[in-house]
Amino acid sequence: MRKLLAAALVLVTAVLAGCGYNDIQRNDEQVKAAWAEVLNQYQRRADLVPNLVNTVKGFAAQEQQVLTQVTEARARAGSIQATPELVDNPEAFAKFQAAQRELGGALSRLLAVAESYPQLKSDANFRDLQAQLEGTENRIAVARNRYIRAVQEYNVTVRSFPSNLTAMMFGFKPKPNFTVENEQEIAKPPRVDFGTKGK
Repeated sequence: MRKLLAAALVLVTAVLAGCGYNDIQRNDEQVKAAWAEVLNQYQRRADLVPNLVNTVKGFAAQEQQVLTQVTEARARAGSIQATPELVDNPEAFAKFQAAQRELGGALSRLLAVAESYPQLKSDANFRDLQAQLEGTENRIAVARNRYIRAVQEYNVTVRSFPSNLTAMMFGFKPKPNFTVENEQEIAKPPRVDFGTKGK
């Protein structure tokens, strides 16, 4: 009986080793780690926003609407509970993505407004905050890229044979990835105009 049990245990171990279960677990952990880094960078951006808004506020009091939009967008982005489980809920993931896009757009408008104030552009605090914000946006892009690659590897594993059978057995499903809101719009090349019309 012991020999039969030992043989069965060896057989089960061999089957599990070849079924992709460990690959699915490893890839799932990579996705979670990559997502945690994305959240970390979004939090860094959210933490910078109040300082940026307050610095601009002193110079651009009449631009209250843009400042309000940034503050409201940050509040909406912060109101979504960003947890590791978010990547398993496509609807919640889409809402999170939309809120972050809105905050990014509001920040772009704020920085464009700030360009209209020469004293603000020369202020050391503003320059420092702007550099930190630009660095944060770059870090967000890198973190999102790592997440995209981790999700791709995970999704390939849970959809490929024979590991897809293991994934179905244990309830592992493909995870959502970052998407672009309007692919047709960004597919158009940018228009460069140096104001030479009519010359």
